Amino acid sequence: MVNPAHSVSYVTPTRTSAWGTYLAQVDRIIPYLGDLSGLVGTLTRPKRALIVDIPIRMDDGSVQHFEGFRVQHSLSRGPGKGGVRYHPDVTLEEVMALAAWMTVKNAAVNLPFGGAKGGVRVDPAKVSRAELERITRRYTSEIGIIIGPQRDIPAPDVNTDAQIMAWMMDTYSANVGGTVSGVVTGKPVALGGSLGRVKATGRGVYLIGCDVAKRRKLSLGGARIAVQGFGNVGSVAAELFVQAGARIVAVQDHTGTVYNAKGLDVAKVVTASRSTGGLPSLAGADVISGDDFWNVESDVLIPAALEGQITAERARKLKTGFVIEGANGPTMPEADEILEDRGITVVPDVIANAGGVTVSYFEWVQDFSSFFWTEEEIERRLENILLPAFHNIWDLHLEQKVTLRTAAFIIACRRVLQARSLRGIYP
Repeated sequence: MVNPAHSVSYVTPTRTSAWGTYLAQVDRIIPYLGDLSGLVGTLTRPKRALIVDIPIRMDDGSVQHFEGFRVQHSLSRGPGKGGVRYHPDVTLEEVMALAAWMTVKNAAVNLPFGGAKGGVRVDPAKVSRAELERITRRYTSEIGIIIGPQRDIPAPDVNTDAQIMAWMMDTYSANVGGTVSGVVTGKPVALGGSLGRVKATGRGVYLIGCDVAKRRKLSLGGARIAVQGFGNVGSVAAELFVQAGARIVAVQDHTGTVYNAKGLDVAKVVTASRSTGGLPSLAGADVISGDDFWNVESDVLIPAALEGQITAERARKLKTGFVIEGANGPTMPEADEILEDRGITVVPDVIANAGGVTVSYFEWVQDFSSFFWTEEEIERRLENILLPAFHNIWDLHLEQKVTLRTAAFIIACRRVLQARSLRGIYP
């Protein structure tokens, strides 16, 4: 249930909204906060939400307006950190939820960041490259009043990439009169980006998945894996699992859904997903309906698309051993309960896909020092941060007899509220 006392005046959360999902997750951990529970309002209200108008002169000479957002959910533990997504369905409420999940994620991994997120309501496929650049630069200028390497550091997310980050860095730098490489992460390596950043989120999903498989005594040799979403996260995780001996039996993205019980060729799936025909053009695979994807028998399910994908109805019919959340917020609260009752373990997004923000942290550190690490160092450091954080969550989940999501939220929210308590309320 969504506690109405936790809502904010400019949104009306529902049980099916991303913000409503986040509030329900917070409600569950209040009994575990002890003396810190009196500060829970810090978690249920974003610190700052900025809505900006982005007027752009299009290639045909007309002027169109796009709406942009940047939400800083919490800055108690450090500067805001979180991606920017370009999508036609972006809303303030969605960005608020994504920013809040970044607060929890950064605290769960114990990174020195708060949580933030941004978005522009645009379909990148329907604008030219020149128009996309103008949208990015104007958006960056508009949110420039609240971002900065010690204030709030954007990064790539859905439909944004290293080139978008390069435009953002250049625009911010031009506006302040000097190169500021640390204002964004996920940049091209030639502009101060980090080796290993592109594959970091997918690698993190893989590392956590391997750890859970060992604990559940599941051999990855021949294990069946279904993946929803085949961008950087889903495709990289799939590739690594195949190298470990697993089979990718089903893949779904915005172009369609394909299935092969013997295993799909990941390289060919990537090529097909980027082609005009999409996944349905893939040879050697059966095209199935989007709904049938949720009926595929698998040992591991990786939702790596958008939030709200595993509904209660889908949770009741899932045929899998455990779920590793590559996307942010893919499982609805009621679905969480159903999966728990069915004995299906859900590894939550706030730890499962934290590899990306962890390597973003490495990039931020490298930019400040102007000293860069090898890819081998990046991968080793990622594993050394991610796995101990997951082990702490797993241990608390056993100790308190709660789900992994609840355990992650308990650890993270305690850290956020302790920081808020120590800093005090000003004035």
